[in-house]
Order: sequence, then structure tokens, then C-alpha cells
Amino acid sequence: MQLILGLGNPGEEYEGTRHNVGFEVLDRVAERLGRSWFQRGRALVARGEVGDRPFLLAKPTTYMNRSGRAARDLLADLEEPVDVLVLCDDFHLPLGRLRCRRKGSSGGQLGLQSILDMVKDREIPRLRLGIGEPGRKPAEVFVLERFKKAEEKEVQEMLDRAAHHVEDWLADGDLDRLMDRANQAIP
Repeated sequence: MQLILGLGNPGEEYEGTRHNVGFEVLDRVAERLGRSWFQRGRALVARGEVGDRPFLLAKPTTYMNRSGRAARDLLADLEEPVDVLVLCDDFHLPLGRLRCRRKGSSGGQLGLQSILDMVKDREIPRLRLGIGEPGRKPAEVFVLERFKKAEEKEVQEMLDRAAHHVEDWLADGDLDRLMDRANQAIP
């Protein structure tokens, strides 16, 4: 089983914000694979298979900083083994840049930190999506803003690339390949 957790905040007021790029990538993947969302515990989920590989896409309905509760509950309900991938925003990365790591710190991303705190007994690979730097704005204000019109094309391209990488990972389960492809600089 492959579990992909896309991080964001629930509710219309957060749609399209920098913090919700994880949700947006999963929405694209679910649409491309013809999957529908339904409530399961503390998350909206979409279930399916690519080839003979079952997957569960999950968007926690907790707020970002409590994403670990949804991750813990989903992992407890799924039969082992489960390969996990977290999709989250990162304001330390330039807009449009992707970075995938097998493990590491949260880098200050509080949703990822919540998952690391609640799921201590496993590596948590993550695909970070660059949302640009806040400059002089407080980070907690910046991440809840919508992208500027001038940024939209680059954001849409990043979301498409990330969704494509996730689909490839669902098909082959090769994390090293995902890291190689996602970590390449944009041409």
C-alpha cells in the first residue's frame, strides 16, 4: 500500500493559498486517475490501484499543524507494509522548485513536524513544493496568502510536475527515481 499525504488547511478560505499546494497536487492526481474523495476519519481520501499497486491519497481535514493526527490514524488502519510520501509547501525553496528527500527534519514546516512527532517509528519521505520566500512578511501570514497573478503560470507548472512525479511513484514505487527526477533543476 502506498499512502500519499497532501498537506493543507481545510475550508474554502484556504483554497489556492501557498500552504495548500499539497492538496492541489493530490486533487490533480485523483482527477487524472478518476478517483473520488470520501471522508475517512480525519482525512478526505481517494483509493485506487495503479497496476497491482494499491494506493490511498489523503488530505487531512485537521488543520495543517495537526496533520500528524490524521497520518497516525490512517497508518494504524492500513495493513503493513505502507510506503508513505508527504507533499508539502516549503518557503525555503524558490517558487516552482521541487525537492524530495527520504528523511530529515521538518525544516520548519509545521504540518510535516506534526507528522514526524506523531509517527516516530518510520522514515517519512517528503516532496516539498517551493512557494517562494516571504521576505519581510511573517511566514505564518505569507503561507496563507494566495499566489500573485504573475506567479500563476509557474505554480501551475510546478503542480503538474509534482502530480506527474507522484503518478510515476504510484506506478513503480521507486523512491530513488522520484528523488532523482524531482530534484532536477527546472530547465
